[in-house]
Amino acid sequence: MTHVTRRTSSAPPEDPRKTWDRPIRVQFVHGLESAPGSAKSTYLDRFFDAETPTMDTRDFEGAVAIQARHAEDFAPDVLVGSSFGGAVALAMLQRGLYAGATVLLCPAYRYFGVEGRVPEGVRVIIVHGLHDELVPVDDSRALATTGTPGFVDLVVVDDEHRLRTLLESDALADIVRRSLRAAATDD
Repeated sequence: MTHVTRRTSSAPPEDPRKTWDRPIRVQFVHGLESAPGSAKSTYLDRFFDAETPTMDTRDFEGAVAIQARHAEDFAPDVLVGSSFGGAVALAMLQRGLYAGATVLLCPAYRYFGVEGRVPEGVRVIIVHGLHDELVPVDDSRALATTGTPGFVDLVVVDDEHRLRTLLESDALADIVRRSLRAAATDD
């Protein structure tokens, strides 16, 4: 298996859309009923150099493999996983296939046999809608208690599973930037 190392930076950029001498690269791992071109994918593409690899959501292990290969080639600064994609992203972290800044949106890890554990030394921001009826917010609360103390943050928002309020503002882009700034302070 190939391992992807975390990108490093000496300081966050002044322009929040950029990092170092290029745009911030974001790999979006979409949800079960989503695809490239979805609302979150399009949103992230507006703010960042974002890519959303196509994957067959009927094959969890195949999805992990596709996302890991893409992460190796694309070298994202931030990995963003939503619901099913959050489970895929968490599995990548646990298997050492990615070790950089990560944002998990209503991660459905429990439904796909992924252990509810963030690996040590990895910066993760978990965002969950308080009114999510598909993935219990308590799953994210439990996940946020794992990993290196101070490296895993939980943001509970007044929203449901799709987190539409994050897309109606700059909130999701701000969370992505925040994850990158936090990871940059570790280096």
